[in-house]
Amino acid sequence: MSARRYAAVAWLAFASLYVIIITGSLVRLTGSGLGCSDWPRCNESRFIDVSSTHAAIEQLNRLFTGIVAASVILAALGALRVAPHRSSLVRNAFLLVLGVVGQVVLGGIVVITGLHPLANMGHYLLSVALMTWAYWLVRDARMLAGTSPQSVPSVTSTEHRLISALMVGMALALVTGTVVTGTGPHAGDENAPRFGFAITTVARAHSLTVLAVLFIAVIIGFHLRDTRDAARRQVVAAFESFLFVAVLQGALGYLQYFTGVPVPLVALHVALSVAVWLAALHFRAVARPVVD
Repeated sequence: MSARRYAAVAWLAFASLYVIIITGSLVRLTGSGLGCSDWPRCNESRFIDVSSTHAAIEQLNRLFTGIVAASVILAALGALRVAPHRSSLVRNAFLLVLGVVGQVVLGGIVVITGLHPLANMGHYLLSVALMTWAYWLVRDARMLAGTSPQSVPSVTSTEHRLISALMVGMALALVTGTVVTGTGPHAGDENAPRFGFAITTVARAHSLTVLAVLFIAVIIGFHLRDTRDAARRQVVAAFESFLFVAVLQGALGYLQYFTGVPVPLVALHVALSVAVWLAALHFRAVARPVVD
C-alpha cells in the first residue's frame, strides 16, 4: 500500500471514531441509553430490535460500532503493508484496535450497570484516548505521504513546559467535564444513577479548570507574540487555532449552563470538547523544543 493511500485509510479511522462519539452522545441526550436492555443482544428476545424509537437509536449506535471496528482493523492491516514501513504507524493502529475492543467491553458494562456515571466517564475518556492515537496515526501517515510539513524545533524549553502544563490542564478539564455530565440531567435514562454532587459545585470546579487552561494559554500567547521567525509561524498558527476553539467551547459551556442545558447545545459541547483536545494535541505536536 502506498503512503498516500494509507493516509486516506487513517483519515477514515479518524473520522469514524469522531462520529461515534457524537452518535454516542445523542444516545444519552435522547434518553435512549437503555433502549437496549441487554448486551451484546438488544434484549432477551432479539439480537437487533428497532421496534421503539429509543431501541432504534441505541441499536443504530451499536451497529455503527461495526463500521468503526472495520475502519481500525483496515488501518492496522494497512500499517503492516504500507511502504516505507514505519513502526509508529503499526503501534498507533494496533492501539486503535485494542481501544475499540475496550470500548465494546465498556459499552457492555455501561448497560449492565444501568448507565452508571463512572462507566460512562470511562467510555468517554477512552474515546478521547482513541482520538489521540488516531491523530498521531493520521499525522504520521500524512508525513510519510509528504502531505504534511515536518515540524522543526522552534520553541524554548520554558515555552515547551508551559505547553505541557496546558495539556495537563486540558486533561483535567475533560475529566471534570465528565463529572458534570455524571451529575447533570442528561443521564441517558430517567432511572439511571447520578453522582450525588451539587451541580453548581461540579460546574464551578469544571469552570475553574477551563479558566486555568485559558490563563496558561494567555501566558503562552505572550511568549509567542514574535512571529518574525518563519519556523515559529507554524506553532503560532496551531496556537491560534487552539485558542479560537477553546474560547468558543468555554463560551458555549456558559451558554448551555445558563439556558438550562438544552440538548442541541450539549451535543455541540461534546463534539467541541474533542475538537479542543485535538487542537491542543496538534499545538503540542508542532511545538518542538529547541535544544539549549
